[in-house]
Amino acid sequence: MQRPAPILGAGFLPGMVTRKAALETSRAATLSIISNTVLTALKLVAGFLTGSVSVLAEGIHSGNDLVASLLAWFAIRKANEPEDDEHLYGHGKYESLSAGLEAGLIVAAAIGVMWTAFRRIMQGEAAQLSHGPALLVMGFSAVTNIFVSGYLFRIAKRHDSVALSADAWHLRADVWTSVGVFASLGLILATDWHFLDPAAALLVGFLILFQGGRIGREALQQLLDHTLPNEEMDIIRDTLSEHDDMFMEYHKLRARKSGRERQIDLHLVTCPRVTVAEAHQVTDHLEEAVRAHWPATRVTIHIEPCTREECPNRTSDARDPDACALRDKAAVLAEK
Repeated sequence: MQRPAPILGAGFLPGMVTRKAALETSRAATLSIISNTVLTALKLVAGFLTGSVSVLAEGIHSGNDLVASLLAWFAIRKANEPEDDEHLYGHGKYESLSAGLEAGLIVAAAIGVMWTAFRRIMQGEAAQLSHGPALLVMGFSAVTNIFVSGYLFRIAKRHDSVALSADAWHLRADVWTSVGVFASLGLILATDWHFLDPAAALLVGFLILFQGGRIGREALQQLLDHTLPNEEMDIIRDTLSEHDDMFMEYHKLRARKSGRERQIDLHLVTCPRVTVAEAHQVTDHLEEAVRAHWPATRVTIHIEPCTREECPNRTSDARDPDACALRDKAAVLAEK
C-alpha cells in the first residue's frame, strides 16, 4: 500500500536525520567498538597473567562495554533509517531500547564482579600479583577512554543521541574504575596489602551498578513516553509566549522524546475569522521557532477558533467585527 503524502503544517519535517548526523554517529559508535575490543583483550590477558581479580573485573567491565557498543552501533544505524510504512514516526525508539538493554547488561556485570570480589574477601585469598603488566594496562585503558568517551560525548550532544550518550557514559565509568584499580595496585606494590585487590574490585562493581541504574532510568522514561524535563518544557512555553500576539491562548501542551527526536503537540486558539491559509502560516511560524532550539523536533498544532463574545484582541472600533489584531497579524504572515 502506498504511503499517503504528509499533511503540510501538521508537524512533518522531511529528512529528520541528516546525512551528516548519520555519518558522525555511526563513526563514533564504530570507534567505541574498536577501542572496547582492544581494551577487553588486554585486560583479560593481564588479569589471567597477574591473578588480579580487580583487573579481571575490569576486563569483564570492558567486555560488557563492548557488547553495549555493538548494541549502540546497531541502534544508531536503525534510528538513522528514514520513516517507512510501518514506522511513521521513525525509528528513534531503537536508541531508547538499546540504552535499556545496555543498562541490563551493566547491572548483570556489576553483580558478577561484586560477587567474585566478595567471595575472595570472605575466603581471605591473597594472590601474589605481578604488578607491571596490570599497571601498564590500567593506565593505558584510562587514557584511551578519556579521549574516546570525550569524543562520543561531543557527538552525542551534537546530535542528541541517547544510545551514543549511554555508550559514552560506559567509557567514562571505565576511566574512573581503571584509575581506581591502578591506584589499588600501586598501593599493593607499596604496602603489600593484597586485600586491596578484591576491595577495589568490589568498588568497581558498585560504580558499574550505579551507572547501570542511571542509564536504565533514562531509557525507561523514553520508552514509557515520559514528558520532557522541566527546563525543556519551560523553553517551549517561553517560545510560545514570545509569539503570543499571533494567538489567543494554547492548551493541552504535551511533549515527549523518541530517541533523538522530540515530539510536541498542542491546541492553539486563534481568531475565528482567520483563514485556513493564515492559520497555516501561524503554525509554521511557531514550529520553526521551536525547531530553532531543537532541529530534530516534530511539532503538531491543532487550531481552535476563539469563542469569546467579547474578543480582547479586537481594535478599539468595536462596530467592525472584522477588525481583529490577531487576524491582521496572521494576514501579514500569509503575505510573506
